[in-house]
Amino acid sequence: MQLNIRELIAQYGYLALFVGCIAEGETFTLIGGITINEGLLNFTGVLFATMAGAILGDQLLYWIGRKYGTRILQKLKNHKNKIIKTRKLIKSQPSLFVIGVRFMYGFRIIGPIIIGATRLNSMKFFILNVIGAVIWSFTFITMGYYAGSIIIPWLYKFHQNLKYLFWIFIALIVILLISYIFYFFIYKKK
Repeated sequence: MQLNIRELIAQYGYLALFVGCIAEGETFTLIGGITINEGLLNFTGVLFATMAGAILGDQLLYWIGRKYGTRILQKLKNHKNKIIKTRKLIKSQPSLFVIGVRFMYGFRIIGPIIIGATRLNSMKFFILNVIGAVIWSFTFITMGYYAGSIIIPWLYKFHQNLKYLFWIFIALIVILLISYIFYFFIYKKK
């Protein structure tokens, strides 16, 4: 049986995008845009999969921040000034910060934790998180779509290697999820 990368993407692409956007994001939304460009997945499905993953990931991090945020942030002593500035920004411009946090390099994971630690109203966070996810997903999917017309011809030259890259990609997702679970649910309890 020969591995057909197009069939794998068509069958598991939405799930992979959803899971990938829980932990990371930009890479997966860009890839989602590329798959739309290639006709492997449709725009609506990619948009909903990436939005749902991004929303879920940030909601989980927000609740971790509400429950454990103070302890987590105390351990980041080297970043104390940044955390103080971030808290002030959240207090003065909570809507802009929550919507924009996923666009800020280096804040994708820690941002929602800090927001949760500030005790921002959970419903307000959820609504702003959804708005931010819509804008973010649409922006990066569109960028991926247009980048696909440049990237795909280059990738066809490496068609034989794509199946190996796909499995590496899947392995990286699994490793990220396992390390994330281990760090927040096992290591932090000690």
